Amino acid sequence: MLIGLWIRDVVLIEALDLSIGPGLTALTGETGAGKSIILDALGLAVGARADAGLVRQGAAQAAVSAVFALAPEHPAWDVLEEKGIAYDRSEDLVLRRTLSADGRSRAFVNDQATSAAVLRELGELLLEVHGQHDTVGLLDSRNHRPLLDAYGGLGAQVAAVSAAWSQWRDARARAEELREAVARSAAESEELSLRLAELDRLDPREGEEPALAGERAILGAAEKALADISEARQALDGLTGRLAQAVRAIEHARTRAISAGAGEEAAAVARLAAASAAIDRVFSEAQEAEAAVDAAADAFDFRPDQLEKTEERLFELRGMARKLSVSVEELPILRVRFAEQLRAMESSEDDLQAAEAAAATARAAYLTAAQALTAARQTAGERLAHSVMAELAPLKLEKARFRVALDALPEDRAGPAGLDRVAFEVATNPGAPFGDLAAIASGGELARFALALKASLAGRAAGPQPLMIFDEVDQGVGGAVADAVGLRLKRLAADAQVLVVTHSPQVAARAEAHWRISKAGDAERIRTAVETLSPADREEEIARMLAGAQITDAARAAARALMDA
Repeated sequence: MLIGLWIRDVVLIEALDLSIGPGLTALTGETGAGKSIILDALGLAVGARADAGLVRQGAAQAAVSAVFALAPEHPAWDVLEEKGIAYDRSEDLVLRRTLSADGRSRAFVNDQATSAAVLRELGELLLEVHGQHDTVGLLDSRNHRPLLDAYGGLGAQVAAVSAAWSQWRDARARAEELREAVARSAAESEELSLRLAELDRLDPREGEEPALAGERAILGAAEKALADISEARQALDGLTGRLAQAVRAIEHARTRAISAGAGEEAAAVARLAAASAAIDRVFSEAQEAEAAVDAAADAFDFRPDQLEKTEERLFELRGMARKLSVSVEELPILRVRFAEQLRAMESSEDDLQAAEAAAATARAAYLTAAQALTAARQTAGERLAHSVMAELAPLKLEKARFRVALDALPEDRAGPAGLDRVAFEVATNPGAPFGDLAAIASGGELARFALALKASLAGRAAGPQPLMIFDEVDQGVGGAVADAVGLRLKRLAADAQVLVVTHSPQVAARAEAHWRISKAGDAERIRTAVETLSPADREEEIARMLAGAQITDAARAAARALMDA
């Protein structure tokens, strides 16, 4: 519901703050007083085209804010969610637009900058305008099917058709996916079999690459260590040989000394004995060193071909990974996937047949539900047409005829809403062919026709009702017809908020709230003003509308009678 309208520097309005309540609000005043300016300003706030001519002469910019109080479940909040605009469902929704004298405009939602397109999208959910040149929503045939469904109470059937459509769509997609899989399986099967055979031969295991890389590093280090140990062993081999030769030489020297007559106690012999003993000790230590070096070499568990085999395995794994454009760690996973794909290909023919059977079953279920919905729509369309026709005569549209046209859509255009194209059509004169609602040439007739349709649909629409604005719906009618217009507006306002711009006292008398629009000022400065009328002022205004410039007591009495009716 629109609860507030704040207008600054729009055409003849310098500053205007309006509070708006529920029910029916009438806007009256002399022709040219500026009633349409208020509607233009509201249109600006909900994303209408920004025309620099709306900026008051001499002002730098025009600004309009419209404040809406909405239920937490109102779809406008979902639009804000989609657009990334912050909001609180417990607070009011504020749409604001500024328009500079050079034609540039800016749009805001809850003081957050946005685009006019977002305001327009929100506006489509928040209000409808039915006037001389436009009937928002009703002229668009895309809205006729949901309006008919709401009128007929067909929500459960529409939901069932939508669910059946989803099942059919998913079943068709599954069948098509399998069909494509079968079509390409022959070529892919040969390729997959080859790749799987290579992987089976390779037999990659999880965690194998880091283990092999670690083993390779250890074996490489061991190989180098053994080379160093071998060098040490060769050096020791030369040392022990020379030590043995030295022992033999010393022993020969000692034997010759003794043979020459020197006794064991002789100094030379004693010295040679000591040297031989020392060399013998070194020889023994060298032999122990050889044994220790051999033991160290034996401690390395290293086979000459082990490093080569480890490197060969590691390079083979990495080569296969490069070939398949994956990491080595993914090779076992890919092997399982290839096997699953091959199994799927082998069973794809059977799966395809099952999927096609499921799609056929889902199609039959959808068509059954859609055909039942079509029949229900035909019944609801006849009832709606009868209801609208009953509304036309009191609104001076007795020559017009109305029908709800249902055209069957081809199966390839089937959708979640069924198999029907729904259009509201009118024939403006006897014998004239039916056409869309835009065929109603007269603006006043179009507005009254919209009123007849809205009156028939009243209370049947799904979801929250938007603000409805009727601009001079009573143009060219008076008396009983104007009274019929007012009665229907009053009926609409029982479940929705309605604004009506009117010159008819019969319409104004039905309103809960009444605004009088007037112009004031001189030749240099003319401004539009809006006055919220008290009951007494309403009587005087309605009497003016009845009598003209000279208000008589009879006019006042007639005004009271209209207000009390």
